[in-house]
Amino acid sequence: MACSYVLSPNATKLNLSFAPSDLDAPSPSSSVSFTNTKPRRRKLSTNSVTDSPALFNFPNYPPPNPIIPEKDTSHWNPLQRAASAALDFAEAALLSRERSQPLPKTVDPRHQISGNYAPVPEQSVKSSISVIGKIPDCIDGVYLRNGANPLFEPVSGHHLFDGDGMVHAVKITNGDASYSCRFTETERLVQEKQLGSPIFPKAIGELHGHTGIARLMLFYARGLCGLLNHRNGTGVANAGLVYFHDRLLAMSEDDLPYQVRVTDNGDLETVGRFDFGGQLNSAMIAHPKIDPETKELFALSYDVVKKPYLKYFRFSPEGEKSPDVEIPVASPTMMHDFAITENFVVIPDQQVVFKLSDMFLGKSPVKYDGEKVSRFGILPRNAEDASEMIWVESPETFCFHLWNAWESPETDEVVVIGSCMTPADSIFNECDEQLNSVLSEIRLNLKTGKSTRRTIIPGSVQMNLEAGMVNRNLLGRKTRYAYLAIAEPWPKVSGFAKVDLSTGEVKNHFYGGKKYGGEPFFLPRGLESDGEDDGYIMSFVHDEESWKSELQIVNAVTLELEAIVKLPSRVPYGFHGTFVNAADMLNQA
Repeated sequence: MACSYVLSPNATKLNLSFAPSDLDAPSPSSSVSFTNTKPRRRKLSTNSVTDSPALFNFPNYPPPNPIIPEKDTSHWNPLQRAASAALDFAEAALLSRERSQPLPKTVDPRHQISGNYAPVPEQSVKSSISVIGKIPDCIDGVYLRNGANPLFEPVSGHHLFDGDGMVHAVKITNGDASYSCRFTETERLVQEKQLGSPIFPKAIGELHGHTGIARLMLFYARGLCGLLNHRNGTGVANAGLVYFHDRLLAMSEDDLPYQVRVTDNGDLETVGRFDFGGQLNSAMIAHPKIDPETKELFALSYDVVKKPYLKYFRFSPEGEKSPDVEIPVASPTMMHDFAITENFVVIPDQQVVFKLSDMFLGKSPVKYDGEKVSRFGILPRNAEDASEMIWVESPETFCFHLWNAWESPETDEVVVIGSCMTPADSIFNECDEQLNSVLSEIRLNLKTGKSTRRTIIPGSVQMNLEAGMVNRNLLGRKTRYAYLAIAEPWPKVSGFAKVDLSTGEVKNHFYGGKKYGGEPFFLPRGLESDGEDDGYIMSFVHDEESWKSELQIVNAVTLELEAIVKLPSRVPYGFHGTFVNAADMLNQA
């Protein structure tokens, strides 16, 4: 993929040239021009991915699906219309100021959503798609993967994590496969469709410095004037997926989950924002954990504005929520993931924090706090308060994801497996240092309060490993294997590694050529599995030469390719997935 552009502070025209991101790849390259004649949002007909985006050109789109209506102001009174006009004028001035300044790569849409990170339109079900090889008989259900897919062309800063949630689904029955992809119809997305523009602030890409403060003020002013509703959540539901309590839930850590239903033919439909029958009134992070034996779900919620900054809670298999346990932390902290063991939850309190006051200084509110010491909190799973919390320091440890944890009674330790990332805030803030994500074993001694950390893979074969999982039937128990994305060249994924966590032995499966993928999902073969690794790895893979996408199914024991499902449209690189078996599909709420 080649991408070139020129943008001067006074420029009104942006020229991009990059490998095509379309469905049928009719040519090896594509050029587009994006002209800003006015520093304001454009009409809907030219800036949604369901029409023909100006910034990212996707030839041969199907007809718009769905058709997004023009902005409807008929229900506004004269004062609201006047307020809307004034706020639009203020926003146009803000955009003009923003566009006069260069954007760092971490929030520049030309870097964040170019190539196969660029969005695609929804696809209705395509049945009986081509399969090379044979899909194993035990695979019966639907593989789903979430990702960020902005509906509207960005008008200013945009981070990959800011995109609207889209779920891609491959349904497999008797060796036959179908494919579909749909937006998760969040409150945010529904209102932006009605308003015809990306009116909700982007949490990472836009909320920086003084312009971020101004954007928040404009957003809440619109809410106070009744021009939009910000009380039912602002999240994008683009990160995690979990099947729990007879529901498929799509999640991002800034909102409640959204229930998505898989239809009989493999299509997807959004049921709505799910609060567990009124029990959940705060955001839930995108990586809740389900205990494979008790079937309970464990989760965290964090707040970046007010105390309590962090809460822990759990749900019974029937969906009954426990009371919140407030976790004492000094400041709001990035809390993307955590771990469970048979008896404990393991909560990281790391050095990437939120400091909203830095926005008044013109800085990003997400920062690395060098004075803070990273630590892990170990709390009994059934705790009713935080009085039994044991904190163990683990200096300079930042794990964006934790793959597993278990108890080691003979040493009084909790063992945590995670990928330690440096620089810790490199995903959010531009830096000159090379990013490293090192698979590590962290031992937390409950008696001494001390920790140790070791690199699992020998230095001679060290590689960036980020995004993956262990056998979920053993979550919270000692596991031998982890299946992790080989994130090289960063941030692309050239294959996946099967790592022996005890010996450090690594076996790799590379996609080859210019093929890149994402999170490897391990699916156990079934109730009669012969061992921990008896199952299959599933991963979406995209070929940047042919501009075609596929689902690869790999034998987890031998790492041999069993089947390739040829997909009818491009699948952008995304985030996390799950598998819902056929029996669970029939029991959906």
